Amino acid sequence: MLRVTLEQWRMFRSVVQFGGFNQASQGIHKSQSSIHNAVGKIESSLDVKLFEIEGRKTVLTQAGELMLKRANFLLDEAAKLEIVGHTLGQGTEGSLKIAVDEMFPQARLYKVLDTVSAQYPMLQIELVESVLSGASELIENADVDIAISPVALTEGFSEQLCQIDFIAVANPDHTLHSLGRDLTAEDLKSHRQIVVRDSGMHRKSDAGWLGANQRWTVSHLRTSIDMICSGLGFAWLPLTSIKNELAQGKLKTLPLQHNSKRSMQLHLIFKDGDSLGPAARAFLAELRYQCEELQ
Repeated sequence: MLRVTLEQWRMFRSVVQFGGFNQASQGIHKSQSSIHNAVGKIESSLDVKLFEIEGRKTVLTQAGELMLKRANFLLDEAAKLEIVGHTLGQGTEGSLKIAVDEMFPQARLYKVLDTVSAQYPMLQIELVESVLSGASELIENADVDIAISPVALTEGFSEQLCQIDFIAVANPDHTLHSLGRDLTAEDLKSHRQIVVRDSGMHRKSDAGWLGANQRWTVSHLRTSIDMICSGLGFAWLPLTSIKNELAQGKLKTLPLQHNSKRSMQLHLIFKDGDSLGPAARAFLAELRYQCEELQ
C-alpha cells in the first residue's frame, strides 16, 4: 500500500514549479492549507524534510531535490499511462499530427500519406513543414505526434531514417559557371548564398556552408529553389528536391574543388510508442518502407 498519493506528489511539484505555497495555490487552484497538508503528509509518511525557508523563499532541501526527480518521473509516467488508456479506449485515432523537415523527399512523403489515408479514410492528417530544429521542438512541446527531423531526441524514441545528400547549385547562366574551372571557397565568398531559416524557436542552428559575404535567408526550401533557378544566387540544396530542375537545365551543379557533396541524417522521432494509435503505427510502417526504397 502506497503511503503517498499521486495528487500529493503533484502538489509537492507545484510548490517547486510556482516558487512557493501561496503561488502554487493560485497556480493549481487549490487552497494553501491543502497544499501544506499534502507536503506535510509526504514528509511525515517518509520521514524526510522536503523544503526549508531561506529569507522569504521556500527552497528544496538536498533530499527534496532528489525526491523531485523521482516525483517528476512518477507523474510523467502516470500521464503517459492515461494517454495509452485513452488511445486503447478510443480505438483508431481521429487525427494525426506530423512534423516533417522540408528536406525529406516530398514524393515519398505523399505516398506514405496516401497509403495511410486509404487504410483509415476518416483520419484527419495535419502536416507541419519545418526546417532543422523545428520538428524536434514540436515533438518536445507535444504539438505533434510524430516528427521527421535532422535533430534527434535526447529523451523519447529516435531512429535513423534516411540520409539526404546536398549539392551546391546555381542557375546555368550564373557567373560562377562562367569561370571555367573548379571553384574554391574564396570564389563562393564573392557571391550571394541563399539560406533556409531554422524554424525552431529555441535551438536555432545553421547548416551548410555559410561563408558567403552576402546572404539571403528565407523560410522555405521551395523559395530557395525558385530564387536559385532565377539566378539570384547559389545554395546547397537536397538532391532529391531538385532532380526536375537539374534535368530541365534550370539548375547546374557547381564544380567545387572540395566537398562537392554533403549529407545530413534524418531521424524518425516520437515521445512514447505506446501512446500511438493504429493509424500512427501504419504511418511509421509505410514511412520505413518508403525510406528503404531510397537506399
